[in-house]
Amino acid sequence: MTNEPPTPSTGRGNGLATEAPDPDQTILVAGGAGYIGSVLLPRLLDRGYRVRLLDRFYFGDQSLADVRDRLESVVVADVREIPAAALDGVDGVINLSGLSNDPTAEFDPAANWQMNAIATENLGRLCVERGIERYVFASSCSLYDGMPPGMHDETAPIQPRAAYATSKRYGEEKLLELVDEGLCPVILRNGTVYGYSPRMRFDLVVNTFVKDALLGGKLMLHGGGWMWRPLVDVRDVSDAMIAAYEAPAEKVRGEIFNVLHSNYQIRELAMIVAGSVQLVTGRAIGLEETPAPKLTRDYECSNSKLSMELGFIPRHSVLEAVTDLLDRVGHANPAELTDPRCYNIRWLELMNELKPSLERFATVL
Repeated sequence: MTNEPPTPSTGRGNGLATEAPDPDQTILVAGGAGYIGSVLLPRLLDRGYRVRLLDRFYFGDQSLADVRDRLESVVVADVREIPAAALDGVDGVINLSGLSNDPTAEFDPAANWQMNAIATENLGRLCVERGIERYVFASSCSLYDGMPPGMHDETAPIQPRAAYATSKRYGEEKLLELVDEGLCPVILRNGTVYGYSPRMRFDLVVNTFVKDALLGGKLMLHGGGWMWRPLVDVRDVSDAMIAAYEAPAEKVRGEIFNVLHSNYQIRELAMIVAGSVQLVTGRAIGLEETPAPKLTRDYECSNSKLSMELGFIPRHSVLEAVTDLLDRVGHANPAELTDPRCYNIRWLELMNELKPSLERFATVL
């Protein structure tokens, strides 16, 4: 995988102002060494902000190679145990921390609740105590899973069932309760993210399809792939967070925004990837239908509030992201595409398996 500049886009803007209105600020980014954070950090730095990173580095710190020297400071800590000094001199918080999907949440439901729910609330309370107003929280469109068919907006009567969605909803509710205490929380319900990041993930549907097409020449369509999902590029997610951070308080205080480029059927995504890979490599990519798993996600969301109230419109399409991914990883060694650190649940399971053995040794040799 390469760290070369991204391929040129269509030139269409997403509505984010070219310059920060007040860059003389220190922003704490919790969980900023992850998939989204590794794209967000350089964007914040390029806008002139002082960026303080808080991360446990569970997946390593390789993604910081190009920005470490530009960071104001790095706090190596678990979000469940934030050092008091981590918030010294901080003007605002962007919280990307916690477990990031259903498999990791189900692997350890207690840890999921501690990180995604309780730690989200506790960080909000710490902000209130310190007089830090702006708090941008990365939530998820998975909260709409299980809703009746239709286009769902932020007012939908969601009833999350899975551990991951339930923990995210708790975090949302607790942050909203802190509005009366002076907090200005902005909640972004992100769709399924796609695209390249220095901390790459191949366990997200578009990225998975690209990897599978390159390695096996075949894409599996569970249940025929007719399910709908809201999707968004990692670059647009990062810019949406910046837009939410920079927006006037009266526009975003206690507000929830869906963040997505478009709603896609899984089958449609597979066809986009198959066609793109075949065009680039000349290799035919097959599509194979398989039975649907017991639990499948199938829902659509509206992003009209994001565009109407923030003037922000995600612009990077799946086709553009796939083209960029092929430029970056199309000639990668297969070992890079199967690195367990690029698969959240696989890495978590591996670390959990190795931990008892490693604890017996003070050193490797």
